[in-house]
Amino acid sequence: MTDAVVTLAPWAAGDLPLLERANTPEMMAHLGGPETPEQLVERQERYMNLMRTGEAAMYRIELDGTPVGGIGYWQVDHDGEPAWEAGWNVFSEWQGRGLAHAALGLVVREVADRHDRSLLVAYPGVDNPASNALCRAAGFEHRGSRTEPWHGRELSFNVWVLDMSPLDLDGREPDLEERFGEGVLDEKVWWPHYLPHWSSRERTTARYSIAPDALELFIDADTAPWSPEFDGDNRVSHVQTGQFAGARGGAIGQHRFREGLVVREEQPERRLHLPRFGVIEVRMAAVRHPDAMVAFWPIGFEDRPEDSGEICIAEIFGSELDDEGGWVGVGVKRQHDPRLRDDFEKVRVAGDLTVMHDYAVEWTPDAVRFFIDHRWVKTVHQRIDYPVQLMLDLYELPRADRSRDLVALPHTLRVERVRTFPPL
Repeated sequence: MTDAVVTLAPWAAGDLPLLERANTPEMMAHLGGPETPEQLVERQERYMNLMRTGEAAMYRIELDGTPVGGIGYWQVDHDGEPAWEAGWNVFSEWQGRGLAHAALGLVVREVADRHDRSLLVAYPGVDNPASNALCRAAGFEHRGSRTEPWHGRELSFNVWVLDMSPLDLDGREPDLEERFGEGVLDEKVWWPHYLPHWSSRERTTARYSIAPDALELFIDADTAPWSPEFDGDNRVSHVQTGQFAGARGGAIGQHRFREGLVVREEQPERRLHLPRFGVIEVRMAAVRHPDAMVAFWPIGFEDRPEDSGEICIAEIFGSELDDEGGWVGVGVKRQHDPRLRDDFEKVRVAGDLTVMHDYAVEWTPDAVRFFIDHRWVKTVHQRIDYPVQLMLDLYELPRADRSRDLVALPHTLRVERVRTFPPL
């Protein structure tokens, strides 16, 4: 992977030399071999015509302004449904640096933002391991293989589909619908402490109030660091729906966020609300301050150490918000689950994230689909097959000089609703 910036530039009338540069036996090996000069001219004209009519979007892949390949998507019919088909290439000398992955990620975001077709498909050759691996890494689902005539020969290809359809909750009944309207926190659902086994219940007690139709978690001038021994000056106000840890002096406990952790206070086991598959959703408003971060990240209950994966539904740093929008972290973090791999990214969201937005996942045995305001933003094809507890957080992150912006306090996370829906 390179640290340089990958960008997409619209394919131009003078880009025929880029098609010629990619027309080598090596690069065309999975597409039936090189094309004739006449076929390349025809391809160039087709690109320009399809772009002109809006039936395709074709781009140069550029690395700090240098063309390194091409990528695009065009209208197709996939098994009777309207879809966009994606295709790409990276010049031989630039391969193996993650450039195609970065470019495909930009195309995925663009297609998702169009909201006109909910399927993005790709058909790489069955003997093209790099492109098939790229589809898998980008969240596409493998849906079999096919063989069709192509340039005078038979071409066998895999079918990869990325489902970008919005979250549909019509007709589904929640098994938890917490609207915080009773004036007190329901401790049959919420444990108002942040990982107290690594500290104590006293130091980790949530600071909160129940406003009309909202939970308000806050950090004020009197909020002390929750675990100075293990987490420095981090301050947290947090609620969770479970609690598991081992004996005092041991190392067994939920969310082992660093090496050398020791249980400092034994905790009662609590299995309050532990969903396994289905939909998990929060409606909350972020905090725009460089020291603040808010998050909603279910984690494995971890009564078995390997059952520790994290489904990060939303992680929003106040330093990454601006007047036009902000970045929302979504994805899967393996933590200590050897069966998982980290698949996490930050998605740019337009609009004011300090007002209420819905953040959700649809979780099945083989995949997790992520949504913001019911619109698809990411899919992770990994198996997380154990109960999770909900973790709802407001953090004040420490500064290097250990100072605090006391004038800006209290930082307040407002949460209007938390819902879970059982699997279909």
